[in-house]
Formats: sequence, C-alpha cells, structure tokens
Amino acid sequence: MSDTAPLRARAEIDLDALRSNVRTLRARASGAALMAVVKADAYGHGAVPCARAALEAGADWLGTATPQEALALRAAGLPGRIMCWLWTPGGPWREAIEADLDLGVGGMWALREAVGAAREAGQAARVQLKADTGLGRNGCQPADWPELVEEAVRAERAGLVRVTGLWSHFAAADEPGHPSIAGQLERFREMVAYAEERGVRPEVRHIANSPAVLTLPESHFDLVRTGIALYGISPSPELGTPADFGLRPVMTLSASVALVKHVPGGHGVSYGHHYVTPGDTTLGLVPLGYADGIPRHASGTAPVLVAGKWRTVAGRVAMDQFVVDLGGDEPAVGARAVLFGPGDGGEPTAEDWARAAGTIAYEIVTRIGTRVPRVHQHVKSERDG
Repeated sequence: MSDTAPLRARAEIDLDALRSNVRTLRARASGAALMAVVKADAYGHGAVPCARAALEAGADWLGTATPQEALALRAAGLPGRIMCWLWTPGGPWREAIEADLDLGVGGMWALREAVGAAREAGQAARVQLKADTGLGRNGCQPADWPELVEEAVRAERAGLVRVTGLWSHFAAADEPGHPSIAGQLERFREMVAYAEERGVRPEVRHIANSPAVLTLPESHFDLVRTGIALYGISPSPELGTPADFGLRPVMTLSASVALVKHVPGGHGVSYGHHYVTPGDTTLGLVPLGYADGIPRHASGTAPVLVAGKWRTVAGRVAMDQFVVDLGGDEPAVGARAVLFGPGDGGEPTAEDWARAAGTIAYEIVTRIGTRVPRVHQHVKSERDG
C-alpha cells in the first residue's frame, strides 16, 4: 500500500524501528538466541512484514500462539525455525509437522496427538515440552512432568518425535521483585534437570519473555522470547520507558479529521451527553471508533494530537467515530489527528492510551482492527539483501 494513499485512518508500522529493537534485544540476551514472537498478527502490526524484518535484523526463531498463525508464515515463504504452542484437540498436527514447525506440548493428550500425526506423516514431530512452573496456564504440572517426559523419551526412541526444547513462562516478570520469579526459575531448573537425567537432549531451554530479557539475565538460558518489546513497548512502566531500554515504538495510529464545526456552550457531545461544552468552542470529528479497536473505556480521558496540541476525547467513543474539543482552534478538515506513536514528535504514546483506558499497552496496539490499514514503512526488497 502506498504511503501517500488517501486513507480515513492508518497505522504506520516503522520496520526500521522494529529492526533496531531486534538488535537491541539481541544485545541484552546474554548470548542466547532470540525468538521474535509474531502471534496475534504481530501484536496488531502485521505478522508477515514484521516477521521478515525481524529475521533480517538477526532474529533466530519466530514464534506464534496458534498453529494456523505459524502455517500462514510458512505459506508466505518465511524460512527457519518457527514454534507454535496453543493447541486444541484435533488441531492441524500433521500439517504442522510437514511444514517443519516446532510444536509446543504441555500435556499428555497433546503429545499423543503429535505422535499420532507423526505416524501418519511418516516424519518425526519436533516437540518442545512445556513445564507449568507457576503460571497456572498452559503447561505440564510438576506432578505430571515425569509421565510426560518418559512418554516423550519413548516416542523419541521410536523415531516419532524429536524433543527440541524444554520451556516455561513467567507469571510476573513484569513486576520487579515479585516472589514468584525466583520460585519459577528454580522449578524450571529442576524440571529441566529431571528431563535431561531421563535422556532428553534439548536444543533450547527457554523461559524468558520480554520483561525477563530486559531485567533477568539469569533467566536467559539458550533462547529468549521477545514479544511486546519487539514492537518498542515497555512490558511494564515500572521497569522503565521504551527509551530507557533503547527501544522505539513501531506503530503510529492516526486519522484525518472528518469534520470541524462550531457549537455553543452547553452543547452535549456524543451518546449520553457525558460531555457538555463549557463554552463556545470548536469540535473535531475523528473517524475511528470501537469497531476499529479504540477502547470505549478511554471515553473522556484519552489524548489525541491535533494541530500541534493535545486534545482529549470529548464524550463517548462510538462505533466508528469520536469527537475532540478543539477550543478556539480551527484546523482544516483533513488535518491529521495522531492518537499514539513513539512520542518524540509530541504525540501521545500507546502507554498514554493504556492509562486512559485502564489497561495495558499490549492491548492498545493489538486490538486495532482490520478496517485500519497497516502501512509498512522501510520494507526491504530482494535487491536490498
């Protein structure tokens, strides 16, 4: 898509910023390999272009949640190691094996489905056994770990699987000093040691997510998984700003002001008249709404940059649009309204919107809908190498 195409709204994706973030995160990874996590359409940034840019910048692996996401990357021609981990019974195990994916396995049922698909495919499945070290979500509980490991070892001896990894996930690495962190690390070491004593020889052991990559070098092992930090967003304001870590936000969300009009004081704005103009003023209409992922919880609080000044969403965010009170200014119809971006041009950031909506910046960028075109900037061609 052309960068100059007339658009109602756009999410500009700075792939040079993403490449820079990959290099920064690699430098922090203590020599471990780096997985670029591009699940959920690369956190709303566009999976295929972001995956390509991450590999160009030196990422060693790609990661997705669902096998369908991983298969889409393969179909787009993405090479190298790709891991997926969110399975349900009857999933596309055989297709994933034939696409040379690494399969996250967190329980006996999943291992057995992988083994059955490997028999059908006539090809060993690459599996990575996930330990639940305390998150209480996907993964095998310590009490069930021996059975899973021993079943995997038997399947490996039969030539049906190759155990390529042992892994887990932190519950609170984004909360400095949280007591669960040390406990999970110790439990992971114990569960890895048990598997290795039983003959498992993993290529990679990994537990570190974005906050752990940035602040817990003792958790880096052989591979680190970078998700939100890849896109230049701090995993926790408590840990520091993106700039504190040498990261740059990748997405800038903007729209063209669709209407500008004068209204008198006492004029209600948007549904329910939760905002009433305090005096004669100018209103601007921004053609984005909750159908585009703009959080309704940000009604009356979220900032927008219009004509060089921060404005506040006036009244409720509607399905397709919201209003800002422009005061005495009167920008032209078509003026650019910037909801969030890196912040160094005076615009708000995704973190500003997260605070306004009572959520996290992960959600702000990931929820931007398909009606908003992604305009990928600094795409490298084959000639660029």
